[in-house]
Amino acid sequence: MAGDDLLGGGDAEQEADIERARIAHGLIAGVSGLSPSDVPHALCRSCATLLPAASGLSASMLADGSDMGVVLFASDDVAARLAEIQYTLGEGPCREAVRLRAPVFGTDLSRERRRWPLYSVQAVKAGVRAAFSLPLMGAGSALGTLDLYRETPGALSRGDIRTALLVADAVTLAVIALDHASPHPDGVVTWLAGAESDREEVHQATGMIMVQLGVSASEALLRLRARAFAQGRTSTDVARAVIDRSLDLGAD
Repeated sequence: MAGDDLLGGGDAEQEADIERARIAHGLIAGVSGLSPSDVPHALCRSCATLLPAASGLSASMLADGSDMGVVLFASDDVAARLAEIQYTLGEGPCREAVRLRAPVFGTDLSRERRRWPLYSVQAVKAGVRAAFSLPLMGAGSALGTLDLYRETPGALSRGDIRTALLVADAVTLAVIALDHASPHPDGVVTWLAGAESDREEVHQATGMIMVQLGVSASEALLRLRARAFAQGRTSTDVARAVIDRSLDLGAD
């Protein structure tokens, strides 16, 4: 189901634009004047208020040309875990939403094993039965995703989907607006610095594995992800272990 179809056309589209602007203004106003460390939590709280039909939610951002996502915010540990494992496993609704540049819904994850054989099992183990991912679109490409989950199977109502699409657009606008307002000389959003460091750890660990095993970057990342999955850990956790040399994949 395409996002544009849900938002309608003509007068409905104009109303959607007004509602989108209202939500974006509210999100930006909600984080204005806050310290960088407080921004993600405030943005998350505002999104959760707007989307009560979800049991939890998260937003992840992608760097240009990167295969790793940065969790911008998560409403709870389950939402954070769901976001992280999709980049660890290389599959799931958020990965598909980025690839298709369209919303991707899994309304009953216990029946999605053919579609997402690894992710669906891990999600159900975490008590999640439905997941919904909406791309954060900017300049024709997906900057990241807004991801919702529910503890019970079933589709979101048409109204809930419409609101979620508008919130996803508003989050994109808020991130871009805050990026442009950043005092950093390179235009980097300072409140993403902590999350960016997580991705840098994965890159650093990948480089170390390349040297240790004499493999390509893609093979090194695949091995890191495989170890993370086998141990029920995140890619970031395993990367940190590689960096501090408490884990040596060359010993396998």
